[in-house]
Amino acid sequence: MQINGHVAAGFESVRDAFAANFANDGDVGASFCATLKGEIVVDIWAGVADAETGKPWERDTIVNVYSTTKTMCALTALLLADRGELDFAKPVAHYWPEFAANGKAAVTVAQLMSHSAGLSGFKEKMAKDDLYDWEKVTSLLAAQAPFWEPGTAPGYHAMTQGFLVGEVVRRIAGVTLGTLFRTEIAEALGADFHIGLPASEDHRVATLIPPPPGQGIADMTDRPLTANMASNPAINPLETRTRAWRAAEMPAANGQGNARSVAMVQTLVANGGVSGGKRILSEAGVRRALESQIQGEDMVLGIPVHYGLGYGLPGGQMPFANPNSCYWGGYGGSIVINDLDAQTTFAYAMNKMAGTTVGDMRAFSLAMAMWQALAAK
Repeated sequence: MQINGHVAAGFESVRDAFAANFANDGDVGASFCATLKGEIVVDIWAGVADAETGKPWERDTIVNVYSTTKTMCALTALLLADRGELDFAKPVAHYWPEFAANGKAAVTVAQLMSHSAGLSGFKEKMAKDDLYDWEKVTSLLAAQAPFWEPGTAPGYHAMTQGFLVGEVVRRIAGVTLGTLFRTEIAEALGADFHIGLPASEDHRVATLIPPPPGQGIADMTDRPLTANMASNPAINPLETRTRAWRAAEMPAANGQGNARSVAMVQTLVANGGVSGGKRILSEAGVRRALESQIQGEDMVLGIPVHYGLGYGLPGGQMPFANPNSCYWGGYGGSIVINDLDAQTTFAYAMNKMAGTTVGDMRAFSLAMAMWQALAAK
């Protein structure tokens, strides 16, 4: 397997771990990128972008990273808060009056950010195309009663979080979250990450390979809230191949990028608001991601979680991270980890999906190789 890209001296073991993912874990096409103190130290890719045609995974190949997109959504909200335009402690209805319906007047923006607002899915029957109708989705969520008392327990808002946070952002900024992210963050950093992909870029998108039968989100039906999230509407990786999915803005799930672009953006969190020498947020502004909001067993995922403002925090599924770390992963295996103590960011994006919503051993083996390389320096 030919590994393309660049690895700085001292990080050769990361390239070895990346190669092992192909040799031992069946990776098909993937990219990995890591930054240290705001600069890229590992930027590698390999394999094929389309298993059917054999089209190679190139330097500029991008792929749907599912919920790793949530870290971009969170960072956009953190940017508005850093500017003093958004107060996470205020009720959502302060910015979005219609949201107060059905007992939600006291729900705060912080509860949207931390998956504790009780809106983990839809109560009305939804078709897949409804997700492409921003006004319909946000109107339904504004009118809907919570599934549980907001603020009392975490429950992963797999698809809904992006619409909820995105509508607050839209009410404040007057533009969609995808637009604000593009103009204020991605373009400023030269990061090739998109929430709402132009048709002109379709030729660069890698084709996702769904998880093995019986291991996908559609098979997560062991509890009512999980079944609702997974089936209303059904989450089907084949939908990511459509123009409708790529064009829409679903800030919780349909971001298109690669490990390099994910790392370039999320380095803002690990490096005090600066990436590649450009300051986008203040250090205090990005450190707000670490503010603990809620922890416990997630009512949707059925695993222990610890949520900050838009990110997962140490504890829960990430017990080995440095205390000042935050992360999130996407359905299938993509992930980004920000370690603020080490000023480092790791990002992994791939096209062969595993049956996971919060990262798998392919990503974690790369992260461990990075931490070991950093410790040896």
